[in-house]
Amino acid sequence: MRTTVDIPDLLYRRLKARAATEGRSVKSLLLEAAEAGLRNRTVPQQGKRVQLPLLRSAQPGSLKLDNRAIYELIGFP
Repeated sequence: MRTTVDIPDLLYRRLKARAATEGRSVKSLLLEAAEAGLRNRTVPQQGKRVQLPLLRSAQPGSLKLDNRAIYELIGFP
């Protein structure tokens, strides 16, 4: 499968330099790093409840928000 990934210039230069030092392609270096990252991930245990913080409000109630209102409240790029 082919995909596009945006890599910051400085990081790409480091990747390219390491690949050249090791005599391999950037692609092979990235694939190895992705496989290692996935291999080292642990699967979270099922059944554990997450304790969320409770925030008290001076004016409890609910808000009716749609996507437009959310985008106005939060500065999305």
